[in-house]
Amino acid sequence: MSYLIFRFLLRVIYTVLFRLEARGTENIPADGPVVLASNHLSNFDPPTVGVKVKRKVYFMAKEELFKVPVFGPLIRSFGAFPVKRGGVSKDAIKSAITLLKDGNVMGIFPEGSRNNQSGAAKKGAAMIAVRSGAAVVPVAIVGKYRPFSKIIVCYGKPIDLTAIIEESSPDMLEQVTDAIMARIRELAANNR
Repeated sequence: MSYLIFRFLLRVIYTVLFRLEARGTENIPADGPVVLASNHLSNFDPPTVGVKVKRKVYFMAKEELFKVPVFGPLIRSFGAFPVKRGGVSKDAIKSAITLLKDGNVMGIFPEGSRNNQSGAAKKGAAMIAVRSGAAVVPVAIVGKYRPFSKIIVCYGKPIDLTAIIEESSPDMLEQVTDAIMARIRELAANNR
């Protein structure tokens, strides 16, 4: 119940403050495991990706955030779960795969951090998607988080990764990652 109330409040705030517009939400499967793979611009991105989605969206968040009074319980109720600083732990990966195998939706940022200067994506999102068998929906956040300037979040059609996965080459996760990032960049370019 607190998730629905919190999501409603965030929808109002994001609509007024950032004039948030969601495009392509119909591309998100209504049931079954789904990975929403998004570009990463800001700390505001997790709510941006999840706030207009009908299904509850889970995210990994830095462990330290859960120790902050009020904020920790709030993000937990919104579907966040802790990950240790310095990289994604095996426990976090197991938690993500379990969530997906239970038919949930998970938001992932393949670039890792918002300060990723190289622009290179990490393979964790691909590994979680492949191991869980989840549908992968590319997501592009377009715009700047300035009060009253427009932010657009675009959800693309699920990516068909069958050919890459069936090939099962040694660099399969890298190819899956490249395919995901290519679709995210394409969505961003087409919605500027």
